[in-house]
Amino acid sequence: MKRHLVAGLAAVLGLFLAAGAVTPQKVLLRSGDDFLRGKFDGISVSAEGRLSLAPREDKLQGPSEDFYLSFLMTPEGTAYLGSGHEGKVYRIGKDGKTELFFQAPEMDVTCLAMDKKGVLFAGTSPNGKIYKISAPLKGEEFFNPAERYVWELLFLENGNLLAAVGESGGIYEIRPQGEGRQVYKAAENHILCLKLDRTGDIIAGSGGNGSVYRIGKDSGKGAVIFESPFEEVRSLAFDLDGRIYAAAGGIPSRGRGGLAAAAPAGREAEVTVSVSAAAAPAAVGQAQIATEAAPSLKPPAAGREPGAVFRIAPDGEAVRLWLSPEEMAYSLFWSEAEKRLYVGTGPRGRLYTLDRDGQVSLVLQKTSEQIFACIPVGTRIYLLGNNPVDLTLLHPEQRLNGEYLSPVTDARLVSGWGKIGWEASLPPGASIQLQTRSGNAAEPGPSWSDWSPPYQARDGEQILSPRARYLQFRALFKSSSGKSSPKLARVAFHYLQMNVAPVVGRVELLGPNEVLLKPPDIEEAILGLERRLSDPPAKKDEMRFMAAKKVERKGFQTLQWEAEDENGDVLVYTIFLKSDAEKEWRVLDDRWPETTYAFNTVNFPDGIYALKVAASDGPSNPPGSEKAGEKSGGPLVIDNAAPALRNVQVVRKGEALAVSFEAEDTFSAIRDVKVLVRPGDWRIVFPEDGICDSRTERFSTTIPLPPKSDNLLTVSVRDAMGNVAVHRQVF
Repeated sequence: MKRHLVAGLAAVLGLFLAAGAVTPQKVLLRSGDDFLRGKFDGISVSAEGRLSLAPREDKLQGPSEDFYLSFLMTPEGTAYLGSGHEGKVYRIGKDGKTELFFQAPEMDVTCLAMDKKGVLFAGTSPNGKIYKISAPLKGEEFFNPAERYVWELLFLENGNLLAAVGESGGIYEIRPQGEGRQVYKAAENHILCLKLDRTGDIIAGSGGNGSVYRIGKDSGKGAVIFESPFEEVRSLAFDLDGRIYAAAGGIPSRGRGGLAAAAPAGREAEVTVSVSAAAAPAAVGQAQIATEAAPSLKPPAAGREPGAVFRIAPDGEAVRLWLSPEEMAYSLFWSEAEKRLYVGTGPRGRLYTLDRDGQVSLVLQKTSEQIFACIPVGTRIYLLGNNPVDLTLLHPEQRLNGEYLSPVTDARLVSGWGKIGWEASLPPGASIQLQTRSGNAAEPGPSWSDWSPPYQARDGEQILSPRARYLQFRALFKSSSGKSSPKLARVAFHYLQMNVAPVVGRVELLGPNEVLLKPPDIEEAILGLERRLSDPPAKKDEMRFMAAKKVERKGFQTLQWEAEDENGDVLVYTIFLKSDAEKEWRVLDDRWPETTYAFNTVNFPDGIYALKVAASDGPSNPPGSEKAGEKSGGPLVIDNAAPALRNVQVVRKGEALAVSFEAEDTFSAIRDVKVLVRPGDWRIVFPEDGICDSRTERFSTTIPLPPKSDNLLTVSVRDAMGNVAVHRQVF
């Protein structure tokens, strides 16, 4: 919507360019960022922005629980699943049969680990403990760290178990006999994830202020190797070159720089950020424990939080590979075979991959809001989903069909649809079908039209959906085999808005005789300015905006108005004037391009007038299709005649002068009256009723005569329109 009172640039809405109603608008999707605004069911998006069938995903029969929080797969093919809110551990056999394996007293089973003998260990929260589960439904408390949360368990080569805990933020090492001690205390209140690098050092991610620590395997001393601008580091991964990948997210609990304005998840160039090599954190007694909140086991249903993935090189350089203002990264793993990093995110339930150059691809989008964990097993990947709970197995083979649902295009007005075309590659046995639907509600629903029949002509075919404000398309992918996929590279369509009449808002009159002067249209120039300057003078378009100056010009009347056109059309105006005695409007001016108009009232008889402003979108529409809107204003009083003085009586009484008279004006109220006897000064005179507020006023006053006064009285009367009458009388 364009407001003509203030000049400026219209914002770009969605994927299309603003223009007049006569100009068809084009919607084009051809990049990864364009397509990522839609929804995906069995569809992947490459780093180059090509849509294709996603890898095949098999749904596994999991238990009915509120949340899945932990998962472990054994080399033999048996899986263990930890739940949230019920504190249960399930065993899923190779045959897919699920059975309850352990019931913890605590609400959440946050982590699982298995020793070399095949004994399962579970970490719980809140009031976190570690349990040793030796047989179905037979578990015992193995170690109590006296912490509220146990976030991660990791076995060392020597058989000892590491436990990452919160709220005091540390790492415990527990011997096989169940004897444990704290081996590291972090400055943050939570250690959320643990990994061992190729040298055996411990790499840990923290919550509170998301940092990455390195703890020496022999010295036990730790240092921050990277401090992110986010609240927590939830997951870590390594490649074979020793680079660390960290998934960070959430809003920082204390302010810290380094977080640039978030761009949409997808195509972002690498950004190098600062890295700190802090000393080991303070002693346990110095940590502020009570005030820090624990990291959430799941993101909030509303209020999305930002997330990012960083790569930390062995020399300490950190590069941000991925950033989203509304998606959090929950789980990472590096695929050496593909040379790619897998990133499980929420709340859109998307699995991304990042290559070493930071190029982003979408592998798939799940019906669950969060991909809470990604666990690679050979060439397959287990995906743990939440909201709702979901356990699936991702295969390297592609699926046979899928569907892409585009973002809804908002034409802003009811519009007619043009042609839709697309660019695709179709190997033998593969197909892509496009369909459209339209409606006048922002969210697609029962009030929308049905899906159109499939379109056939890729180079352009008339859209069959009815005229409406909103349009959406879907692309149906099919392949007769799992070896080759159709690929969609580009979709484009056009629409033409229905022309609507412009609307003229308020019409306002400035005061009598008030006009606005344009600011001077000149550049600032310094006389004698030297030629050699490090900074050149400001250009004309960089000068400070200057407001119009209001001045007084006798007889002029200025009017201003607001007008808007939902099509964004260029408007021109016709200004009309009509007196109370007239039936037909007089045209003051037509095809006027501005929303301020000033005219000289001396060209019109005195009287009371009405004004009207009509706006036309003719410049943006062909003849016969233009539309207009109008608004009346007023009343306008035109009064260029001076008031009259009647019955002037002047009587000298000693050293004073008794003066009385009547002042009258045809259309305007009397504003003020002054009298003068030289060599004295002008004196204000009030009417007999005490206030000048009528077209007729009576005055009666006594004026002291100054010494050596002359015998001439001057009376000045001014009306509300600024007209002045002067009367002189000898006494």
